[in-house]
Amino acid sequence: MPLPRRDQPSGRFPVVQSMAGDSALVEKALAGDRHSFELLVEKYYKVLFNGALRMVNDTEDARDIVQVTFLKAYEKLHTFKLEQKFFSWIYRIMFHESLNLLHRRKPRVDLPPTLEEPTSNPEEAYAENELSVAISRALQSLSHDNRLVVVLRHFLGLSYDEMSEILDIPEKTVKSRLFTARRQLGVLLADRRATT
Repeated sequence: MPLPRRDQPSGRFPVVQSMAGDSALVEKALAGDRHSFELLVEKYYKVLFNGALRMVNDTEDARDIVQVTFLKAYEKLHTFKLEQKFFSWIYRIMFHESLNLLHRRKPRVDLPPTLEEPTSNPEEAYAENELSVAISRALQSLSHDNRLVVVLRHFLGLSYDEMSEILDIPEKTVKSRLFTARRQLGVLLADRRATT
């Protein structure tokens, strides 16, 4: 089944608020209705792409990860428990695919252009670009676990409860990792300011 191409990331990512109906779409897909699964792809493509992009820092790799995520989800759809949130289930698949790619990848130095939408004022655009590059560099310096909690909380806007469900760890551990990650980011960004 062809997946939609949505190549242009936006700056902030709206959280997928409406989970109602996902279980019904899964049930229909399991009964052979491919259009129902395509609706799930359309609903979650952008948020999964943006999460993968923040994890792997490469547009092409992020697109590949999302493609593999949906293929694996389709193949394993029978394992989905209808009482679960579909988003948490599929996001976990995307997260593991991102980690698999990062483990296979050799370290890189190159960074993508700014992930924020451009502004009309050139000075503001320059400042936003500098900040975006600094944040991207700082994010890539974090461990995979710490980077993930920052992406889930600050770029996708998920609650601690949702993060706990996706990561399959206690909420207390989520908060602890996020505290550590924020502190590390603060140090990295402060070091950047001190050297500029």
